[in-house]
Amino acid sequence: MSARVTASVYTSHVPAIGAAIDLGKAGEPYWQKVFCGYDFSRQWMKENTPDVVFLVYNDHANAFSLEVIPTFAIGTAASFEIADEGWGPRPVPTVQGHPELASHIAQSVIQDDFDLTIVNRMAVDHGLTVPLSLMCGQVQSWPFAVIPFAVNVVQYPVPSGRRCYRLGQAIRRAVESFDRPLRVQVWGTGGMSHQLQGPRAGLINREFDLDFLDRLVADPEALSAMPHVDYVREAGSEGIELVMWLIARGAMDDAAGGKPPRVAHRFYHVPASNTAVGHLILENPR
Repeated sequence: MSARVTASVYTSHVPAIGAAIDLGKAGEPYWQKVFCGYDFSRQWMKENTPDVVFLVYNDHANAFSLEVIPTFAIGTAASFEIADEGWGPRPVPTVQGHPELASHIAQSVIQDDFDLTIVNRMAVDHGLTVPLSLMCGQVQSWPFAVIPFAVNVVQYPVPSGRRCYRLGQAIRRAVESFDRPLRVQVWGTGGMSHQLQGPRAGLINREFDLDFLDRLVADPEALSAMPHVDYVREAGSEGIELVMWLIARGAMDDAAGGKPPRVAHRFYHVPASNTAVGHLILENPR
């Protein structure tokens, strides 16, 4: 028996969402509209708990700085502390890693001609912890191991959508060559449309976001060809985070000639702290 990718999860990782959870504001009218979109997801997570989540996110100058900027970095440690982003670490459990699978993926993907930075110690920030909180709620410990996978979408040059999609395919091959019967989910986080600075600060493009979700499900190969300038023009300067969703999408069965995934859940809401929140769960055929 070998490991397999059972599903992929896509979600925004807005830092204010984490603050709303931590400060007990999730039930307030403004935030309730956001969190109701994850009610299904938390129940689904309990019914479809994986052994490992391969979580694609971007670091926000906590594990890395502008002095060192890896394009793709995989966390191979046994555990990962929660980063202090300036107001103390979020009050969430320490993230437990899976060194064996992470090291195997690194070996396989590098031999598949993708250059990864191997990170044996790093703190993880809201880019990783907010998706965990949204999917699992407030827990004493995360119900699965997590392999952090940080992508540079902060400082140009950033990887292309096609590169990310192909990387997802390589990650799937790596998982399937691991000789333990692990259930693995691949999560893509960040986005959707938002811009945090400049004359267009506060930009949200609902039409673009909904079209992106449609194409992500129906034709990810074509979507992966979208150039960076389209992301920035249509989705704002931080909209480029959406290329990380293509890594998760490339890890699904149909990207390797299998059957299309089942859409288990889809949610979209604006705004959440001047950001569009998108969420999608795709299941591989059993």
